[in-house]
Amino acid sequence: MHDLKEIRKDFEVFKKSLNKRSNDINFEKLKELDVLNRDLILKKENLEKEKKEISKSKNNKLFERSKEISSILNDISDQQKKVKLDLNNILSNIPNIPHSDVPIGNDENDNVEIDKFGKIRKFEFKPKSHYELGEKLGMLDFDLASKTTGSRFVFVKDKLALLERALSNFMLDIHINKNGYKEISPPLLASENTMFGTGQLPKFENDQFEVKLDKDTDRKFLIPTAEVILTNIVKDKILSKKDLPMRFVASTPCFRKEAGSYGKDTKGMIRQHQFYKVEMVSIVESNKCQDELERMTSCATNILDLLELPYRKVILCTGDLGFSAEKTYDIEVWLPSENKYREISSCSSCSTFQAVRMKARYKNEKNENLFVGTLNGSGLAIGRTLIAILENNQQKDGTISIPNVLKPYMNNLDKI
Repeated sequence: MHDLKEIRKDFEVFKKSLNKRSNDINFEKLKELDVLNRDLILKKENLEKEKKEISKSKNNKLFERSKEISSILNDISDQQKKVKLDLNNILSNIPNIPHSDVPIGNDENDNVEIDKFGKIRKFEFKPKSHYELGEKLGMLDFDLASKTTGSRFVFVKDKLALLERALSNFMLDIHINKNGYKEISPPLLASENTMFGTGQLPKFENDQFEVKLDKDTDRKFLIPTAEVILTNIVKDKILSKKDLPMRFVASTPCFRKEAGSYGKDTKGMIRQHQFYKVEMVSIVESNKCQDELERMTSCATNILDLLELPYRKVILCTGDLGFSAEKTYDIEVWLPSENKYREISSCSSCSTFQAVRMKARYKNEKNENLFVGTLNGSGLAIGRTLIAILENNQQKDGTISIPNVLKPYMNNLDKI
């Protein structure tokens, strides 16, 4: 969310910076409401001052004027409530401003490849898809999930369930022991305010799974990513500068309706309503966001290097940026069955955008309260990593070779 004080400094610059993004913001309405709100504040202050002076004078002749002022103040308060609500509705739906490094573009077709890593394997046979391999092994069961739950769910069984668990433990061990992240096992439900803090609400409410605990409790949502709950650890806090950076990691199930993806990736595990993901979150001084983004992205790509999976690094253009992000790197892993790269991690700097919504600040050396910078990244999406291992490590006989770094987590199995 944007700070109105900062917007007022140069409204046209603010407007121009957001024109790079695909949006339908009513800037003139925003400006109009802000002017009206400030006029009401000034009018209220002048009337309160007049009423105070009347009270001090003890002049009974001015008693009627005092009553009139009270009535006007009530009307102004009612107007202010409506104006503030309208202002917040507009502000809460305005996305973050893209960083100057971000290429201008309309959609994913305008994203820019930075580099490719790893060697793409040349197969002596036609590579099968992950769902063909998993079903042949009897370890991915989409039909059973469809009967018990519905579409876009899967039963992962036997050795593939072991591989899924091994990936989670391996990723956590690397991020905790090598990369300096603190492990968190968080709640899987988030409140409405928590979802607002990271930008999922109100704009993306249709993508969320809401849970009704009972009629008297606040709204709750299944987390679409651990980013939501981990970032909100610093909500409503004023941190000390010495506490920064803070780095958290969690391995959790994630839940998404995927409302905007009808007809896309209907087969297999690429796009599921429920999936597992290892998530990294950093809380830093706002001027350290870009350095932290490079560090976080390296933590994600290091996992792929260790697993010996080919991938590429892409910077998203303005039209493909997430709502809360100022800059995002996508890491895309090679899938032989599709003959293309697919996203396996997204690492984003959100600058102070989420911090303003969460009221998360830190005290600098001048004793000033400043908003923190927040970052989040997948380290990695476990389901998609499992897919990549199935497809890239498949053998002609349908077996799957296990990456060397995972063997200690899989009872030293060489293959599935």
